[in-house]
Amino acid sequence: MTPVDITVDVTSPTPPYEQIRAQVAGFIANGLLLAGARLPTMRALAADLGVAVGTVARAYRELEAGGLVASRRRTGTVVTGSPTAPTPPAAVREAADELAARATRAELDEETTVAVLRAAFAKASRA
Repeated sequence: MTPVDITVDVTSPTPPYEQIRAQVAGFIANGLLLAGARLPTMRALAADLGVAVGTVARAYRELEAGGLVASRRRTGTVVTGSPTAPTPPAAVREAADELAARATRAELDEETTVAVLRAAFAKASRA
């Protein structure tokens, strides 16, 4: 199965299926999940996350519609690749890791950290 950690924040305004979809898509885009990697079964992931199987099924359907995964009868759901997302350079991935580590040490939640990053993008686009 996958070596990545998928989480769901039930207090987030973002629906759980979208949180799952976005995380898996991000793992694929960042090269943490490569083509051929098997995702957990819908039932197993739903049990791990404490969500309904239908929630995981919707996330997987949307990933499949986006061309990122394929569901196969005997092999389950596997990563097919990232047709549109480029792989970020190592320096960008390292900077993201450092930002996440600093935000965690500062006890910032993910949403606040992403908001800070969006503000930095907005500032950089004006420069």
